[in-house]
Amino acid sequence: MKAKKIIHVKEEGAKVLLIGDMAGYGKISLGAIIPIMSHMGFNLYNLPTALVSNTLDYGLFEILDTTEYMKNTLKVWERLGFSFDAICTGLIVSEEQVRVVAEYCRSQQKEGKRIFVDPIMGDDGVLYNGVEESTVGYMRQLCSVADIVMPNYTEATFLSGKYKNREEVTDAQAVELVDELRKLGSKSVVITSIVVDGKSCVYGYDNGKEEYFSIPFEYVPVQFPGTGDIFSALLVGSILNGRGLQESTAFAMKTVRNLILQNTDNADKYKGIPIEKYLEEMTEFK
Repeated sequence: MKAKKIIHVKEEGAKVLLIGDMAGYGKISLGAIIPIMSHMGFNLYNLPTALVSNTLDYGLFEILDTTEYMKNTLKVWERLGFSFDAICTGLIVSEEQVRVVAEYCRSQQKEGKRIFVDPIMGDDGVLYNGVEESTVGYMRQLCSVADIVMPNYTEATFLSGKYKNREEVTDAQAVELVDELRKLGSKSVVITSIVVDGKSCVYGYDNGKEEYFSIPFEYVPVQFPGTGDIFSALLVGSILNGRGLQESTAFAMKTVRNLILQNTDNADKYKGIPIEKYLEEMTEFK
């Protein structure tokens, strides 16, 4: 008699709720984060804040606000008993959405859930196409419930109200930027794409170690939409898999740089990086 094959079912990974926009075309936001974190073994839920026709870099786009859908979905999930180990937030398109998301994150944080906030608003000294100045105030509210906030330098200047229109800062000024974000309520801070004393780096504060840190990198003069989302996915995934903030930051930096270098010759950079081609190298810490 032939023995029955035993099927081993892999235990589900940590349950993570992703909150952000979903693009119809282009590897950004949820479209970038979901493949990476799924491959890292997480059990994902996603709550779109908006449906976007394509990446904003094309200059022409359509955005559908999904606030009512978000409210109703959270009610449905509560009735179904869905729960999460961590929540990651990205693009928020209205004050009402911030209120809904901040209230939900605050309630979940009280239950010990970890909250990661990527305050997506702008880059290169300006806000993104379609992002209003009022969004800055909304994002400050969301930072108040963050365990880790992950702005780029432009977003950090808007959130803090300091050093706008400056291409670089001193080490003391970088510390001031970080501290302003901590005053908003975030425990740890990671500021990307910042130039400190003439050197490009990621600068932050590690609440677990109670220390500031700076990790330098060599700037690559090529831009793709979605690289910040890739960075966030790798950083959060590495942390949730048990690694420290600084180690996870260095891993995310190295991986994003490698992806950019491998795609510098892409004809249409507005659509982002074809993530699925690189999942194995992006998740070496899986």
